Amino acid sequence: MFRVSESICREEEGKGVSAIPVDDAGLCPLGRQFAALGRRYGFDYFLVSTFPKADKPEFSANILFCNWPHELKTRYRTEDQFASSRLVARLKQSILPFQSDECVFTDGKDKDAEGGIAGAFRDFGMGASLAFAIHDSELAHYLFVFSGERAELDRQEIASFYFESLELLDNCSSRIAQKDGPREKLSAREIECLRWSAAGKSSDEIAIILSISSHTVVSYLKSAMRKLDSVNRMQAVARACRFRLL
Repeated sequence: MFRVSESICREEEGKGVSAIPVDDAGLCPLGRQFAALGRRYGFDYFLVSTFPKADKPEFSANILFCNWPHELKTRYRTEDQFASSRLVARLKQSILPFQSDECVFTDGKDKDAEGGIAGAFRDFGMGASLAFAIHDSELAHYLFVFSGERAELDRQEIASFYFESLELLDNCSSRIAQKDGPREKLSAREIECLRWSAAGKSSDEIAIILSISSHTVVSYLKSAMRKLDSVNRMQAVARACRFRLL
């Protein structure tokens, strides 16, 4: 069985992945453990990312570890079908690991087109993939994809692979977790105004509920929007919910 190197997981803990030297493939010691796990099951390539969200859909904003060829990674960043890919769509619908012998990284529209991004994945030997999503102990949502040319894994192999990935993530999640939160701490009043706004109350209604002026409510909401880097109240409420402020 693949064993996690806990010394690597603890190495320079708290400094984040970027603090650790990388090899020629751009992988730090922790990334190399994911690569080794994939090779153990016959997959040459792997991707570990955070699960894309509505306000952070880009591939480049979510990627954590990846040993794809540089040319392919650069092209995928440019075309960026990550959030709309069949991979993400499937893992939004089911918590079960799934296998595919087609390119899962695109939206499927160009799979038969010569020179398309799906063809590029096939050309680099990524004709089959095993993918699954995992939450860590802090409920951060991660996406794991291992790709190559090997035949389908049986049910027991998938179960073992999934458990070993879970074990690796559990030991190392504190190192790879991306700190997700507002740029500044919100005040109690700002959170109250957001909470009532989420309940569908207008500024005037919130003012009556909190016994303050509507002008003050608008001021609190504008301040909350700025701290949450949001362009409107709806986006501010969505981000506050994601940061578990409401």
